Amino acid sequence: MSNSTKYVFVTGGVTSSLGKGIISASLAKLLQARGYSVTIQKLDPYINVDPGTLNPYEHGECFVTEDGAETDLDLGHYERFLNVPTSQANNVTTGKIYQSVIDKERRGDFLGKTVQVIPHITDEIKERIQILGKKGTYDIVITEIGGTVGDIESLPYVEAVRQMMWEFENDCIVLHLTLVPYLSAAGELKTKPTQHSVKQLLELGVQPDILCCRTEYELDLNLRRKIAKFCNVSMNAVIEAKDAETIYDVPILMQAEELDKVVLEKLSLPTKSVPNLESWCDFLSRLKQPKSELRIGLVGKYVELKDSYKSISEAFIHAGVANETKVNIEWIHSEKITQKNVKELVGHLDGVLVAPGFGSRGISGKIETVRYVRENNIPFLGICLGMQCAVIEFARNVLNWPEAHTTEIVEDCKVPVINMMEEQKEISEMGGTMRLGSYSCQLTPGSKVSLAYNTDKIKERHRHRYEFNNEFLDIFEENGLKATGKNPESGLVEVIELEGHPWFVASQFHPEYRSTVDNPHPLFVAFVHAVLENKGLN
Repeated sequence: MSNSTKYVFVTGGVTSSLGKGIISASLAKLLQARGYSVTIQKLDPYINVDPGTLNPYEHGECFVTEDGAETDLDLGHYERFLNVPTSQANNVTTGKIYQSVIDKERRGDFLGKTVQVIPHITDEIKERIQILGKKGTYDIVITEIGGTVGDIESLPYVEAVRQMMWEFENDCIVLHLTLVPYLSAAGELKTKPTQHSVKQLLELGVQPDILCCRTEYELDLNLRRKIAKFCNVSMNAVIEAKDAETIYDVPILMQAEELDKVVLEKLSLPTKSVPNLESWCDFLSRLKQPKSELRIGLVGKYVELKDSYKSISEAFIHAGVANETKVNIEWIHSEKITQKNVKELVGHLDGVLVAPGFGSRGISGKIETVRYVRENNIPFLGICLGMQCAVIEFARNVLNWPEAHTTEIVEDCKVPVINMMEEQKEISEMGGTMRLGSYSCQLTPGSKVSLAYNTDKIKERHRHRYEFNNEFLDIFEENGLKATGKNPESGLVEVIELEGHPWFVASQFHPEYRSTVDNPHPLFVAFVHAVLENKGLN
């Protein structure tokens, strides 16, 4: 059977967190630079339907796509590398698979048959894998399978790959990412874990075509030959994936290893032109040779796990490069901030971002931070809950409404400056009350935010339940806190700015989701520029 779209499956062995997402994104970048249309999808073996209800400590941030899907953070890497939006089809979980199969069984779609892992679950997985390919817009679909080969929960995915390798034998290859650890006591790299990992794959009926070996040291010719012989792969298909200084080095390192050429050769595709990575190399050069440095505080309640704010930290890298400066993020736990120590924790910073989040934990520290940066003219950017904290702080300390709060924290608060829209109040399911995905926003001409975007009409992604309460809008604006961005259909406030402050901007939407290497987000670029100006470096 032949298929117009080619499939590359990326599996992982030995240990988790080897960087399948970065390898997948780097390979996709190289293939894209050769003129192929490429997309990447992530198959997650957990039974949650999506990561939307997961604590960020579990899986890092929840990345939101244009069409409102709550997805794995790896999709953020895909977008940042490829500069192409992803969708709900790019992330599949075991929860989604089983939910779909059970729904079909309840409808009677299986005509009374016994529903089993094979063929029903594996057929559903194969169908989801091929959704993007069947659109006809992609030459190559790279499918990253979460977890580690040998995990019980990933077995149906590996079985689906085995079946597809037979059904589309000329159109599918497997790239297996593995670890070649260095034993300091022995003073050498060890290939045995890789051999065992490939053996596990072989036991499941899958022969990898390419081995990508994570290593701290160079893989010499002898080691490559040994791995190739023991694992049934050609020498040129043993790829060294050495630890990199930054994730943005990985496409260049993979190009040097000719990973893209090997993949195209295995898929019987022409190499087309040599990848044009000039702009990528220019980005890397500016990243590594900044003209100045800044300290920007990120105030949040999940700062122990930096992946919880992955898109924000990457957006600062992109914006820093655009401003030829290095942004050093100082991670500050909002629970630790009080009125007594806020000066000590925040006072030395060049700028402050108050991060998004849900729930009451750490919110008083965020509000205290906003008060300090407002009163001391420190450039400030608030995102989602960060904007809501700015509204609450202004209401309490400028409008003198000490009981002002959000109904998310105090349901019956007397001054609900942040509350839930009426139509959302009747919905009981956790995900159902959210505004998710891309919405339009009309900006006030001449405002800081419209100057940043260089336009008055934008679209940005949302992930929140609570909104600015428009009943109070007039009095806020009369006192200098302006709504400079609104949804044109609903009139909901999307952006606020404080008059007479060097830079005090907060958005209800999440600008960080749309920042890429090729298109640094204008709001982050403008914020970093304002921090530089305020520091006298521009």
